[in-house]
Amino acid sequence: MKKDTISIINKKAKFNYFIEDEYTAGIVLTGSEIKSIRKRNVSISESFCEFNDNTELFITKMYIKEYENSSYNRNSLSQRKLLLNKRELKKLKKKVADVGLTIIPLKLFINDSGLAKIKIALVKGKKLYDKRQSLKEKEIKRDLQKSRKK
Repeated sequence: MKKDTISIINKKAKFNYFIEDEYTAGIVLTGSEIKSIRKRNVSISESFCEFNDNTELFITKMYIKEYENSSYNRNSLSQRKLLLNKRELKKLKKKVADVGLTIIPLKLFINDSGLAKIKIALVKGKKLYDKRQSLKEKEIKRDLQKSRKK
């Protein structure tokens, strides 16, 4: 019997950014945050990732609603540490510093073991004309699909 899969997707990411590289990271959660994630009371659309002084990666502005049945609740928008290999962290830090790319979350999910994981991406921002081109391509694909159905 298959479990109910929980997946929160950042829909704005592919429209606003060119995706260079993708990584899957674990998240350090406290208290009842995992219960809120399982209830889908989370938002990653405004969040981004940044490094601190000790080359640790943190996700910022990820909103996790307070779990109503918990006595311990943390700030909903506080930073949460992401877990990656040292090699991956060094590679990401170098690219962010040198090339000027940024790191954003694409998808938050619960894996088969019941652990919260987040898919992050190394991205470059799109200009306005790139966004217009993306919209134009979507419209053309939609028109082709309609014509095929008829």
